[in-house]
Amino acid sequence: MADNPQAMAPYKRIAAQIRARIESGEIRPGDRIPSVREIMRDEGVSTATATRVAAVLRAEGYAESVPGVGTLACLPKKVTAGSDRLRMLRATGNGYRSGERAEILSAGIVPASEEIADALGVEPGTSVVRRRRAYHDDRGAVVVSTSWLPGELGEAASELLVAEPLPQMTFGLVEDRTGRRAVRRRDVVAIKPVPEDIASVFGVQNGLPVLTMTNLYWDQYGDVTEYAVDFLAPERELSADHDLE
Repeated sequence: MADNPQAMAPYKRIAAQIRARIESGEIRPGDRIPSVREIMRDEGVSTATATRVAAVLRAEGYAESVPGVGTLACLPKKVTAGSDRLRMLRATGNGYRSGERAEILSAGIVPASEEIADALGVEPGTSVVRRRRAYHDDRGAVVVSTSWLPGELGEAASELLVAEPLPQMTFGLVEDRTGRRAVRRRDVVAIKPVPEDIASVFGVQNGLPVLTMTNLYWDQYGDVTEYAVDFLAPERELSADHDLE
């Protein structure tokens, strides 16, 4: 399996380890990544293998070569969707990129609209949890993400109803309190007009077409745990990396 470090080619395994250190903030943008010589010494691999590590990180956007300085860590210029945050959380214990922060805009119980009821498998008007947060980096707002969860999860984890950041994020908190682990998701990418309340966060005109990502998550029992819609700020791009081997 590609997710099993022991099954990866050595250069991919080492690159994945360094990538996780960059995403967690242990290696910060502008820091040197381990050199070829250091990788050879610490990992016991050949020069060819160690050299390929930096090439992988550069291709993924996690490293850049600076003449006269060396190979430095950086972060990909991309938006991280909720599905990627789940991967980061499980890999590093942290769902945020270095230099990124979350602002919780609202949290509480709301009646489910027809769209939300259909996604969560409940009747319209049923009480559900709604959380909205905005992610920011040094360039400003990145994405506004809204999640809806079954109402019973608000009873099991009252923190979901408070407009404050969750160190474990919704995924980790739900799993910790209920044992329900997100094991499957569906992603839908579309262009939609930005609603007025989100346009004000981006500082753009209401109705401007922007890129959106919709995620639906199921637990190990086949039940929906979360429905989320992310609106990306203008001039932001969404990308994802997948192992094909």
